[in-house]
Amino acid sequence: MRAMKVPPPAPGRGPMRCSEPMNAPAPNSSAPLYVACLCAGWCRTCDAYRPVFEQAVAALRPEHPDLRAHWIDIEDQADLVGEFDVETFPTLVVADKHRVRFAGPLTPQPETLTRLLRATLSDAGAGAAQPAAVSAFAERLRALNLNAG
Repeated sequence: MRAMKVPPPAPGRGPMRCSEPMNAPAPNSSAPLYVACLCAGWCRTCDAYRPVFEQAVAALRPEHPDLRAHWIDIEDQADLVGEFDVETFPTLVVADKHRVRFAGPLTPQPETLTRLLRATLSDAGAGAAQPAAVSAFAERLRALNLNAG
């Protein structure tokens, strides 16, 4: 498998919208994996964490070309977040086509994020029962990707 480069933003396009995928899915991708980092615009920890999240996603792209990552501001994207009660930042949600593999807060350290993503992305059987609000968020996240493609 060859490494894929993350394309730079288009000139003059401005900052990425919160619901915009960070990376386009690979062509002919049949098993998308969704990763969402939920933060808030006023959170300074989130400001510092965003490049960490983007770098971790870029590092996993060669192994998981179907990875679809989103940075979501819970206030700007309240309709997307729905009833999912995010209490701590950053909160990460990892889902596949059928289930939520992980949903919860994590410490804002690069090693923690990388370890968690590698574990959840490589184990297709991972996942536990989630509250209805988390499952509903995952469904809206999947639909967002379908509508963007």
